[in-house]
Amino acid sequence: MVMAFSYSSGATTVIPSVLSEKRSSYKTNIGLSDVQEPITSAPPEVREIIERVLQAEKDKLYMKIPRNINDDILKIIKEAVQ
Repeated sequence: MVMAFSYSSGATTVIPSVLSEKRSSYKTNIGLSDVQEPITSAPPEVREIIERVLQAEKDKLYMKIPRNINDDILKIIKEAVQ
């Protein structure tokens, strides 16, 4: 026994819009140069601090539980200020 159902056209358009996911409001076509712009446009002293902090973070990546990164960053900044 096969039963046929008839849906009104209004019901078939409302359901997909209710169940669909929202689109992200983030820009997805940002280029790599846009991401690196704050670093490349920074003064040399600031750029050196950024590079040293990034290197310190990279050095901690292998650790299961990275420790003392805040102390390392503080040390880098204190050295740069003196």
